[in-house]
Amino acid sequence: MLEGSCIFMPVSEKKRYKRRPRSVNADELKIIPLGGMGEIGKNITVFQYGDDMIVVDCGLKFPEEDMLGVDFVIPDTHYLLENKDKIRAIFITHGHEDHIGALPFVLPRLDVPLYCSRLTAGLIDNKMLDANTSYVPYYKEISPDVKVKAGCFTVEFIPVCHSIPDSLALAIHTPLGTIVHTGDFKLDPTPIDGVCTDFSAFAELGKAGVLLMMSDSTNIERPGVTPSEKTVGQTFERLFRLYKDKRIIIATFASNLHRAQQVINTAGRFNRKVVLIGRSMIANTDLAESLKYIDIPENMIITPQEAENLPSNRVVVLTTGSQGEPFSGLVMMSRGTHKMIKLGNRDLVIISATPIPGNEKLVSHTVNRLFACGCEVVYERDEKIHVSGHASRDELTMMLSMVKPKFFVPVHGEYRHLVRHAQLARDIGVSQKNVFILQNGDVLKFKNKNKAEFGERVQAGAVLIDGVALGGLESSVLRERRELSENGLVVLSLTVDQTYHLISPIQIKTKGSVFSAEDTDAFRELEKAAKNALAQFARTPGAREDALPTEIRRRIRDVFGRSSKNYPTIVPLITKVDF
Repeated sequence: MLEGSCIFMPVSEKKRYKRRPRSVNADELKIIPLGGMGEIGKNITVFQYGDDMIVVDCGLKFPEEDMLGVDFVIPDTHYLLENKDKIRAIFITHGHEDHIGALPFVLPRLDVPLYCSRLTAGLIDNKMLDANTSYVPYYKEISPDVKVKAGCFTVEFIPVCHSIPDSLALAIHTPLGTIVHTGDFKLDPTPIDGVCTDFSAFAELGKAGVLLMMSDSTNIERPGVTPSEKTVGQTFERLFRLYKDKRIIIATFASNLHRAQQVINTAGRFNRKVVLIGRSMIANTDLAESLKYIDIPENMIITPQEAENLPSNRVVVLTTGSQGEPFSGLVMMSRGTHKMIKLGNRDLVIISATPIPGNEKLVSHTVNRLFACGCEVVYERDEKIHVSGHASRDELTMMLSMVKPKFFVPVHGEYRHLVRHAQLARDIGVSQKNVFILQNGDVLKFKNKNKAEFGERVQAGAVLIDGVALGGLESSVLRERRELSENGLVVLSLTVDQTYHLISPIQIKTKGSVFSAEDTDAFRELEKAAKNALAQFARTPGAREDALPTEIRRRIRDVFGRSSKNYPTIVPLITKVDF
């Protein structure tokens, strides 16, 4: 077990489920999403037939605004831990955080083989190092030309185009039929690395017959097709030419190696050197170069110190921070706190990403600060500085038409995306009774090839990670953080003798409260309330000692209720002195 802290939630959901006896219907095929349904991120799905289980992906998602102090969110894998002896393998579709980010917390507890591509394995290794775990995964490298037997399942891999190399779809052959899991994909005809989505493989599967298709729903609301990644390279060419006298800072996802390659290529054509900023940007670029996934000319990458000796129009800075992450390179530059890069009116900043839902405010604040630094900032979508890695509506239509599934389950999207994708499947010709919208914890059962139905739900929820490790704190911690953030803290220190009479003045400290030390009248009221509580306790024969802090809290709350209707967290500290 790793050391650290996390908050498990929801507790009520945990109590609702009980361990069930082994099913007598051992020949049922079950599809069980534990994350990724009705949300962007936290992707993980279980496929079970009898005593054999495989898992696809194991990702995280970033916290919502009210998750104070939480670093990220991972799936509740209680169901996997209960059935760990049945798990034959975990298969990873690609190396994005929402598909691999939970592995450092989940994999050591399951200790099962991990099937993934070479680049994905390297990215997982980096995450394991970040999490300070000594666990070494048992990797099995996969490629499109191999098939893997895992219990009663046989899995083959189909190359797909996405915003990271080595992305794969899965064809999972089960005793009841074939399941196609598209992973994250788009149908880019001109990918940067030359690896296109394998249309023929999907078409062949469709011709042979597909029992169930599970498909990426992220961009279902976008009409048409997703533009090629090469359009971003063309935009870079235009901006580099237009702003040839400025230093150029480009912020993007550290995992978007295709984008990094285009920045490097464009910098070379304009006789500029590239500075990498951000730990994850440096680590991912180094890894990709060592594995030959990107090509970096010799002496192209320089340090910030070397960049100081070059004219500003000879430098490109490639950094993290496109989502406004508080400690990322771009955000620290915008705040003026970055140790090596100081921004000014001779800089152009390009934010080559669109905000993940929930990050809009962070990105907006960052853009405002960049303008305040005097920079030119390019961030608008119509500037064509970013393209999605996910298929739009016409591409999703084409995929459904190629695969021709008998049953369909939309995945990877907020609830409205799943509903829209389900509607599209019905429009394409999938029978309405064969289209299912699942939520985390649902169980979709196939007793035969012709009928699917919902089974009894399993436990699914969220584990909120604070730090880098998995612990066991309750969700009350998150509630306490909200109360502290909203109403502040009041600490009262009382020193009493054996008869519970004060032997020194009461000390009161406040943090974030409407009362402060300068408000002497209010402090006198708080002190009076504490004294009254102490006197009441001393007059009560046989009173239990743990009743005194409760009485002090009640009377202090009464004071705040009369004056402000603001109820801070109240912490009485009582020291009993023996003479």
